[in-house]
Amino acid sequence: MNETKTVGILLFNEVEVLDFAGPFEVFSLAAALSITAKPFSVKTISEDGNLITARNGLKVYPDYSFSNHPPLDIVIIPGGYGAEETEINNPNVISWIQKQHASAKITASVCTGALLLAKAGILDGRKATTHWMDINRLEKEFPAVQVERNVKFVDEGTIFTSGGISAGINLSFYLLTKLLGKEAAVQTAERMEYDIVL
Repeated sequence: MNETKTVGILLFNEVEVLDFAGPFEVFSLAAALSITAKPFSVKTISEDGNLITARNGLKVYPDYSFSNHPPLDIVIIPGGYGAEETEINNPNVISWIQKQHASAKITASVCTGALLLAKAGILDGRKATTHWMDINRLEKEFPAVQVERNVKFVDEGTIFTSGGISAGINLSFYLLTKLLGKEAAVQTAERMEYDIVL
């Protein structure tokens, strides 16, 4: 029987809502549909564990802070204004991402979360993508990254990046397929009434 994998989703002020809510829904619902052991335990994490205000005013209370969260198997770094303008200049967040990447099995970004992975040096020498509005910035500011355009997501083995906002859902289903198989992804997509291409 496979052990439950802990999925940690980073939260911060001005995070794009669907960037984190999309993957949260996919992995949480996949866990809820499982008859045997739950394949995923999905947790949200912020730097201090306090209430955050996402884009357009949505209030979210994270499960954990950087100092008290459990070990993570899968780390998801969302984007949004808070990522590209604030957290990219936050050494605590960049250091935390580096530390989690060193121990997790999978590190993934949604939208401009790729800028945080790039700032952490994780994308150096690798292919990556981000939101189409920010892809030139990723290429200009991080020349060691091999930027991919016009794709929903990029698979670099244990590092995954996805395009803007809803592309995080596409990536989550792709990861679900890799981890649990096509049937699990199809069942989850049917429950969500989401059209996937596998």
